[in-house]
Amino acid sequence: METSWKPISRISLFFGALTAIAFWFHALTDKDNFLILDYVNLPFHEFGHLFFGIFGRTIGIWGGTIAQLLMPSMVLASFWRRRETSGVAFSIFWIGENLLYISVYIADARSRLLPLVGGGEHDWNIILSGMDMLQYDTVLSGIVKALGWIIMIAAIAWLVVKTLRAEQPST
Repeated sequence: METSWKPISRISLFFGALTAIAFWFHALTDKDNFLILDYVNLPFHEFGHLFFGIFGRTIGIWGGTIAQLLMPSMVLASFWRRRETSGVAFSIFWIGENLLYISVYIADARSRLLPLVGGGEHDWNIILSGMDMLQYDTVLSGIVKALGWIIMIAAIAWLVVKTLRAEQPST
């Protein structure tokens, strides 16, 4: 038997949606493309290089982005298993937000103007150069950015639908 999802109140839904809208406004008006959640994401990114680097240089380079997406995905899995409606929505939103910054990093692959932690190598310059796709950095960036926005919007839409359906009496 499937465990039912934990309901959230309309007031929680209201404040969750309001927070998402405020974040979207922040994302749309931010000039340096480093959003508030990126302060959380960056340590996971850097840890990913260290952790995955033990398996070789290539996976170590990819490891930053992998870890940056793996962390909210693991949080998502935990919330999903417990049927925590708001936690699932937040985790999905977090994955989408991560894609926004990843898109900025991808777009910078050729120009390499972003300040890097420790002044190190540029992951996406190395990745795209190795795949002979460096000339597509801005196209790929646009795709990743669009996917990030779609995921964030879908997370909030899912939260709204889940909340409103839970309030309807079963027949």
